[in-house]
Amino acid sequence: MAPPQTRLLLVRHGQTLWNADGRWQGHGDPGLTEEGLAQAIRLARTLGEDEHRNWERIISSDLSRAQQTAAAIADHLGLKIELDRRLRELDVGTWSGLTRDEILRRDPDRLAEFELGEPSIRPGDGESRLEIRLRARDFVCDLAKRCAGNRVIVVTHLGVIRALVPGAEPSNAGQVEVIAEELAARAVDRTRRVEDGAL
Repeated sequence: MAPPQTRLLLVRHGQTLWNADGRWQGHGDPGLTEEGLAQAIRLARTLGEDEHRNWERIISSDLSRAQQTAAAIADHLGLKIELDRRLRELDVGTWSGLTRDEILRRDPDRLAEFELGEPSIRPGDGESRLEIRLRARDFVCDLAKRCAGNRVIVVTHLGVIRALVPGAEPSNAGQVEVIAEELAARAVDRTRRVEDGAL
């Protein structure tokens, strides 16, 4: 008999100042802007109004922007936040805090390889796409076992969401619903966005 399915709602954190400035964040730790906090609150209200969903847990990246987004949701839904470092954004090393133009001037060849999607390239001597995929998959496999049958909100970053659901491009405070399985996560819902308080 198959174990009960674990449903995940992958949520990207709200807008940060670095998002607004076009800066690469990686493991850098900027907090949310006022707009980012408003996005998180709108998402929390939307999730609270969805009577067909009964979210049982919320797990967040330990970076501030994700924790602030998770706090708005957790407060609204009456959940306690659990932190997991495996949900951190792709580590972009020395590129953290830089704009694309600044990176292009400093490291044009590596940027070109990274933008072509080469999975083994480490941006700014940070972490490769292959490494973040393995880290994200480890999280999902672990979660599928320890939270079997639960409905879990996962507040994370674009890199982790892309690693788990190729082709997903959620905006700030956007979300993607997936089913956690032993070896992977597969998309079961289209990417949804919160804009002006609506999905």
